Amino acid sequence: MKIYQQALQLRERRRGFHLITTDVVQAIPVISEIKAGMCQVFIQHTSASLTINENADPTVRMDFEMYFNKAVPENDPDYRHDEEGSDDMPAHLKAAMLGTSVMIPIRNGKLALGTWQGIYLCEHRNFGGGRKLMITVWGI
Repeated sequence: MKIYQQALQLRERRRGFHLITTDVVQAIPVISEIKAGMCQVFIQHTSASLTINENADPTVRMDFEMYFNKAVPENDPDYRHDEEGSDDMPAHLKAAMLGTSVMIPIRNGKLALGTWQGIYLCEHRNFGGGRKLMITVWGI
């Protein structure tokens, strides 16, 4: 079995849901050596998250942002953690809901995503800055 790991620093992106599949694949070209395996992508932050969803129609990503803003509103007077801005506590909650990692099978040297699937960076802060990912690939 082969195991590879690569850190990836993503550029700063505005708040919202962003496709990063190409960034991930380009960061770990040794994936082409894996016939059958797994790829884990982990985000090293608590106010951004990762998920896999629709990669073709950008309105899906817009609807994700709309939904999560309604589900976890800013300026809730019950939030105690508010020193870093009105978007901070909601960002932590959204990240907890979506999660910090995704797992994707590898088949014949490529991510075995479905036809319409892509990896999203879910940026929940207005000014989140660059985001760090750790990508781990293993297989035969």
